[in-house]
Amino acid sequence: MDAEPAKETRFEETRKLVEELAKLLVEDTGKVSVEAFDEGDQTTVLELQVAEGDLGRVIGRQGRTARSLRAVLNAAGEKLDRRFELEILE
Repeated sequence: MDAEPAKETRFEETRKLVEELAKLLVEDTGKVSVEAFDEGDQTTVLELQVAEGDLGRVIGRQGRTARSLRAVLNAAGEKLDRRFELEILE
């Protein structure tokens, strides 16, 4: 059994998880998009883009919501032996 397709599926599930969490936070769900980019062997960068008016909702007070999203990604990354970085685009 090939482990690579299973891992790719899990990476896609992680991307979808971030997208769904962001949609729960914002008002304009149609503007939420998450793109994944591989950076090296063990790192994936997820770029989250939301409507300008919803940016504060995703970042949260003093960055608490963004930190929480990153904590979820760190937990998923440990399970997948991968490092995920979340970049919130303005």
